[in-house]
Amino acid sequence: MSHLRYLGQLGLLIASTFESLFHGKARLHLTLRQIVVIGFGSQLVVIVTGGFTGAVFSAQTYFKFKDFGIESTVGAIVSIAMCRELAPVLAGLMVAGRMGASMAAEIGTMKVTEQIDALRAMGVHPIDYLIRPRLVAMMVSIPLLVAESIAFGVAASYVVCVIAFEVPGADWWKHLNYYTQFADVFIGMLKGFVFGILIVVISCHQGLTTRDGAVGVGRGTTRAVVNSSLAILVFNFFLTFLLNYFFPIGEAL
Repeated sequence: MSHLRYLGQLGLLIASTFESLFHGKARLHLTLRQIVVIGFGSQLVVIVTGGFTGAVFSAQTYFKFKDFGIESTVGAIVSIAMCRELAPVLAGLMVAGRMGASMAAEIGTMKVTEQIDALRAMGVHPIDYLIRPRLVAMMVSIPLLVAESIAFGVAASYVVCVIAFEVPGADWWKHLNYYTQFADVFIGMLKGFVFGILIVVISCHQGLTTRDGAVGVGRGTTRAVVNSSLAILVFNFFLTFLLNYFFPIGEAL
């Protein structure tokens, strides 16, 4: 019953938040501030994660593909894997660890210190003031972060394959351009968009339901990161099958 209650609370929060998007008061300055915090602040960790993931995946693929004489196709394999799976999932997990904990801690501290009750007393809706700016900022930021992760992952693959292992650059680019479609990039950014919504809703819910003082804030922060990460992995499984049905690998959008 507790799990069903938790899912119901998340559903109600999602409904209230999206209602606020269309009918609530727009707070542009708060949204822009969150875009800087979420988007600009998460760039380094996402770029490093994407770059080194692309590099190590390229190296491992090259070592095996070299035995079959098809090492020039490594770029295409890495590009598709980064676009469809690795970049959105890893970027989502990194943002969940960084921003999910921050959101839960900030809102949880406001909850236990009764600042949220003070907002209600002043006629300010907590969802309009606290959750809507974060959701809009995440919707804008995380698809761009996923695109950056893809770009740096592919660039790292080029460095490893062409520069380090001396794979012919023309063949490497030929296979990458032939097999990588716009649909692959679109799928990665769409997954990131969904993962961003999950991170905000789950993390803010943990903050809004925090109790028991500082201990509760720490507990809610941990749950926000764990639940967001698990939700990303579970949703990624179903999104992979759904999106691959509409956009099979190798077909243009």
